[in-house]
Amino acid sequence: MALPAAPHAGHDPAGDNIVRRRTAALRAGRSAAVGAVALLVMTGCLAPAGGARVRSAEASGDGTLKIGLILDNTGSQGFLNTSQLAAARLAVSEINAAGGHKGKPVELLPEIISEDTAGQAKELAAAKADVVIGPTDSSRAPAAIDVLSNAKVALISPANAASGLSTYRSGGYYFRTSAADVAQAAVLVKLAKDGGAKTLAIVYEEGGYGKDVSAAVGAAAKAAGLGPVAVAGFTPGQAQQAAAAAKAAAPDAVVLVARNGAQGAIAELNNAGLGGRKLILSDGAVNEYGSGLGSGALDGARGILPGVFPSAHFQGELVSVDPDLLDMTFAAETYDAVNLAVIAAAAAEDDAGTSIAARLIGVSGGAAQAAGETAVCTSYQTCIDLLRAGKRPDYDGQSGVINFDSNGDVTSANYMVFRYGADNQATRSGSETARSSGR
Repeated sequence: MALPAAPHAGHDPAGDNIVRRRTAALRAGRSAAVGAVALLVMTGCLAPAGGARVRSAEASGDGTLKIGLILDNTGSQGFLNTSQLAAARLAVSEINAAGGHKGKPVELLPEIISEDTAGQAKELAAAKADVVIGPTDSSRAPAAIDVLSNAKVALISPANAASGLSTYRSGGYYFRTSAADVAQAAVLVKLAKDGGAKTLAIVYEEGGYGKDVSAAVGAAAKAAGLGPVAVAGFTPGQAQQAAAAAKAAAPDAVVLVARNGAQGAIAELNNAGLGGRKLILSDGAVNEYGSGLGSGALDGARGILPGVFPSAHFQGELVSVDPDLLDMTFAAETYDAVNLAVIAAAAAEDDAGTSIAARLIGVSGGAAQAAGETAVCTSYQTCIDLLRAGKRPDYDGQSGVINFDSNGDVTSANYMVFRYGADNQATRSGSETARSSGR
């Protein structure tokens, strides 16, 4: 059975559901091409955590807070641009209705859609953007970071998930309101334990995503006290040997970490007697498989997708901005990125990118240098009210708790849990949160 429609999904004539759209976004947007990130990390573009994120900054803004967008989705992924643009417009509209920044309207710079990320970043820097939201694709993040960090412009991506970006050299100007791929490991292990598993096998697709996430799952399994963990890798279309290795370990549960090779791996695992309830799918492996797999191959299997299901109210607000909006993917993360940036500017009493970067950890609820009472707020207006009362705001938004660490990563990652039926279709069945201690 397909997923139930969202309250505003009627605007989508194709009837697309959250599984199909979210997995398309994951493959083509969040970290579909992490090779560039991995290469840059290997060639020395690593940096210690912190930088502008943890240093105090002197006011240097021009008095007008300007926000830019890097929209890098073309072709069939264009729907990701519209959801992020609607969310940014909604946030800016609400902020300006509440008085803007220091009594002046916050400006949302005109959007440009292009795969030339460096070019977009240069144009935004020339337009004197103080903070930029984007890009979507992890492989394009380094180009944006290089330009904007040099220009001392804060950058917050609502979608990047490549693990290597946590330590990419940004001078402390880079943040993301989406979790790194490896954050899902604790949730995958929890699902296994909740299902009664005491032993685990991990079958992963070769490549940066598969290796990083499978290693994190192994570490999480050990920390959770699971018994012997068997690990086997495969290349797309060649999963038979990995399935046989997993079968030989006789595990109680199997975690499949895959993207393009997921369907073939599921078929091989099912042939080995490790399908159905034994199977737990990483975010890259979750899809609506239907008749593409044998009947019942996924019956009882569980999987996860990052993020939260948008509330009916939030969906309604987004549709009021763009009546033709078909999808809400990354809308919550974009909305929160804009709010956090402006709250940080308010806390600093300055609109410069350096000041925003220095305050983002604190206003997100992460560790901060500033002393004083902290209180949770869920909107720009309530956060500003806290600042006026002499308190430090801890913004928890549409995407949930954020709490940036010194790498600019969220320390609380939300996931939607799905369960498959005999027809190999997924139904949303709950949610889970993974938390790290941050640093």
